[in-house]
Amino acid sequence: MGLFKRFFSQDPEKIEQKGDAFLKASDWGRAKLEFEKALDALEKTSSDDASETRLRDKLVQAKGALAHEHRHAGEDLMEAGYYDEARVFLQLALDLTRDPALITSVEKLMHDIARLTAGDIQMAVPRSDLTPLADDETYTGDQDDETFMALCSALPEEVQEAYLSYGGSFKTGYLALNRGDFDLAAEALSYALEENPAPDSIIPLELATAYLNLGKLDEARRLLEALLQHHPDALPGYQVLCEVYWEIGAFDQAETLLADCPDDLKNSLAYVLLRGKTLSKAGRHPEAVSLYQDFLEAYGWNEPLAMALAGTLETLGDLESARDLYAEIMAQCRSCHARIDPVIKRKFADISFDLGQHSSAIMEMYLSLAQDDPENAPLYFQKISRIYASMGNEEEARRFRVFAQQAENGKG
Repeated sequence: MGLFKRFFSQDPEKIEQKGDAFLKASDWGRAKLEFEKALDALEKTSSDDASETRLRDKLVQAKGALAHEHRHAGEDLMEAGYYDEARVFLQLALDLTRDPALITSVEKLMHDIARLTAGDIQMAVPRSDLTPLADDETYTGDQDDETFMALCSALPEEVQEAYLSYGGSFKTGYLALNRGDFDLAAEALSYALEENPAPDSIIPLELATAYLNLGKLDEARRLLEALLQHHPDALPGYQVLCEVYWEIGAFDQAETLLADCPDDLKNSLAYVLLRGKTLSKAGRHPEAVSLYQDFLEAYGWNEPLAMALAGTLETLGDLESARDLYAEIMAQCRSCHARIDPVIKRKFADISFDLGQHSSAIMEMYLSLAQDDPENAPLYFQKISRIYASMGNEEEARRFRVFAQQAENGKG
């Protein structure tokens, strides 16, 4: 052993203590990795049989708990219909455990998946009133009314009353708009505007949204500029008109529009997000960062604003600050027992990975993401493979490359 290697060799006892901390926190994956590292360090520094036995017992405990966790993840994915991703987690459970009862349970689930996927069997489900319609079916009658009422119920009371009074053409157009059928939406909403020609009508807002999605930007701009003359406090009008200006590169016009809007709108979160995005679209990222930071300092923590700030920091290349902010967002979610958005977890994991932090914690996060976001499981398994490779564990790296390929094949 060379001088540097001896001088910087890791203390098995300290590594074990770190594993104990993870074990106490029920962080089984990281505990497993620390105990494995401790055993490896122990092998290189001494032949203490008692320490080795103790570490192996702890490793078995961590592996067993992690196996149960993977078994539950596999079962959840199986129930959601993600069979290939489920197989990966169930195989991980089998690789980790020697518990006969758990092995029997996992093998039964694997058998169930094999039965369900043999010949791509489709389960026949009887149609009931609650069964969603197929893509080629259309909503009619009472279903239209229920959907329209549900959409309107989320609107402010005065807007809701107006929308309910605009008649059948508006209802058809509004439903089409929310389904993404922009051609039908534009046609029906145009009729609705002819039927409700009052200058203070709100129909132009929805018609302009349809035009924006159809690329009819001049028509959308004219409608929105007229709308804001009659409704200067209609923030959605500013939002859609800013999108039109962004599309045509008229960033100065968007800035002027926002500068001239009523003062009582300027203290709203929606306004700050809209102005920050406008600054970023114009390439003025440092100004957007200052805007977001000032608002957070003045009004306290806000997750959408923190997300916008983190994204802007990413764009500026300040990856460490962006990563730290994503970590703070996750910590805030944990503190109030809220679910962490997989997008945030992926942002944090990807930035950490790109910064060279190929740690067990990032690997566990990618495993969690594979469960939360099965569609991208192949990518996450590839990242785990690369982390194992960076740790010198080529066997595990190879195994996760196989998992990635299996998950990719399952998507086809």
